[in-house]
Amino acid sequence: MGKMLGGDEEKDPDAAKKEEERQEALRQAEEERKAKYAKMEAEREAVRQGIRDKYGIKKKEEREAEAQAAMEANSEGSLTRPKKAIPPGCGDEVEEEDESILDTVIKYLP
Repeated sequence: MGKMLGGDEEKDPDAAKKEEERQEALRQAEEERKAKYAKMEAEREAVRQGIRDKYGIKKKEEREAEAQAAMEANSEGSLTRPKKAIPPGCGDEVEEEDESILDTVIKYLP
C-alpha cells in the first residue's frame, strides 16, 4: 500500500546511468535525423540548381538582391526613398465621386 501512495519507492542504483544513456541515444538519433534531412535538402538543391541552369531561371534571393540594388542605384543622390507608383484609377475615383456629388447639389440649387 505504501507504493500506491508514493512513500516506499525503491531506488534503482543504475537509474541515473540508464537515464543518461537514454538521453545520449535521443541526442544521437536527433543528430542522425538532422544529418539525413540536410543531405536530402542538399540533393534537392542540386536538382533545383540544375533546372535553374537549364532554363535560365534566377533564384528568388538573386532577383530580390538585383531589385534592391536597382532601387539603391536610383536613389543614391536622393535624401528620401523613391515614391511608389500609383496604379491608374486608384486616386482618381475619390475625386470623381466628389465632383459628381457637387454637380448634383448644384443642379438642385435655384
